[in-house]
Amino acid sequence: MPASDEIDTPRGPARIDTDLPVRPASALLVLGHGAGGSVDAPDLLAVRDASIAAGLAVVRVTQPYRVAGRRAPAPAGHLDEAWSAVLAVLRDRHADVPAVVVGGRSSGARVACRTARAVGAAGVVALAFPLHPPGRPERSRAAELGTGLPTLVVNGDRDPFGTPEPGPTVQVVSRPGETHDLRRDPVGTASAVRDWLYAQGWATD
Repeated sequence: MPASDEIDTPRGPARIDTDLPVRPASALLVLGHGAGGSVDAPDLLAVRDASIAAGLAVVRVTQPYRVAGRRAPAPAGHLDEAWSAVLAVLRDRHADVPAVVVGGRSSGARVACRTARAVGAAGVVALAFPLHPPGRPERSRAAELGTGLPTLVVNGDRDPFGTPEPGPTVQVVSRPGETHDLRRDPVGTASAVRDWLYAQGWATD
């Protein structure tokens, strides 16, 4: 069972759910949720399970606006501020863990990308990264992926928000038949994340 508690942020309390591997963690993976969703989304839970089995500690972060019961997302600056405050606490709590990897799905992936360097992350896992609003490809958010850090994007090939292009530090896995919710095959999505974590040296046998 995960250990749940709250962390105070400038935007109100955020909730965290922490799951630890049976052995000393090889890395810490911190995951955020989608705009109107929760940290219990199928893809996030599948990634959590696969990552714990691969030796990582996993923390799922619920943003303060969701803790307060609101579905409409807070402004981007508020999300980033709360996330960064949580990461500062988590880095202290898990100071013995060699690396911190940040990520999330959709809005949570964007927050992780925007703050990755500021929070000292080693890499980014972006699930269902919303490249642009549906039907508005001219409003690209691709620049948010330009962190310079190793980044994995896992998107469905039928995602109306689009799928980013790979780059020098950005690996893109396109999941056949999946839409934005990545619900058809969460285990397959998690396997792609697990394989990437191993390739980066953040997972252990």
